[in-house]
Amino acid sequence: GEPYGVAAMMLILTVFIVGVFYCLDALYGERRDRSILFWKSLPVSDLTAVLSKASIPLVILPLVTFVIIVATHFVMLLWSSVVLLTSGLAGTTWTRFNIVEQSLILLYSLVALALWHAPIYGWLLLVSGWARRATFLWAVLPLLAITIFETITFNTTHFIRMLGHRLTGFAAEAFDFQGQHNPDIHSLAQLTPGRYLNTPDLWIGLAVAAGFIFAAVRLRRYRGPI
Repeated sequence: GEPYGVAAMMLILTVFIVGVFYCLDALYGERRDRSILFWKSLPVSDLTAVLSKASIPLVILPLVTFVIIVATHFVMLLWSSVVLLTSGLAGTTWTRFNIVEQSLILLYSLVALALWHAPIYGWLLLVSGWARRATFLWAVLPLLAITIFETITFNTTHFIRMLGHRLTGFAAEAFDFQGQHNPDIHSLAQLTPGRYLNTPDLWIGLAVAAGFIFAAVRLRRYRGPI
């Protein structure tokens, strides 16, 4: 139930924040501590180096998150069973929470979220490869400037709404919530991978992410230590 979902959401949010700050430091850090000279001395292309860094938030962190959440759910279920053992209700915990089904839902959610957030990570890697200091500010200030310019000039909020959609918009495409006021996912039947994969915003985001990563590769090729 609810305690397991809350624990999962908190961890997913934490891992997203970790991914953001990892990307901001991924290419900047190696220039700051001059380790880029060591890596460039190895027979590893800039493309391979940047892709390996991009794989951390896109592949490694989601997999680690999956393992941690499933293990946490299992431990919480065991603990609930022990607590309810004396009342004879220990088995109800396992029947009310299908850990296999919920694990599959979780894995699908993490993959869908990682793909949706790919342009965010790509942008942060690009900033990390370009900025000479204050990577967080360089990542945020251009977006803020565009938002303010649009609001003042056109009296619209399309850009900030697009950013908000990029943060959370995957859910409406990846799941069938079976009602506006029922945001919970209870079964595999509520997963909509076909609709998600046919969403233009997904592929536009992946194309933008590829562009950012390609630009980061080009930057790394010509950037030296700070």
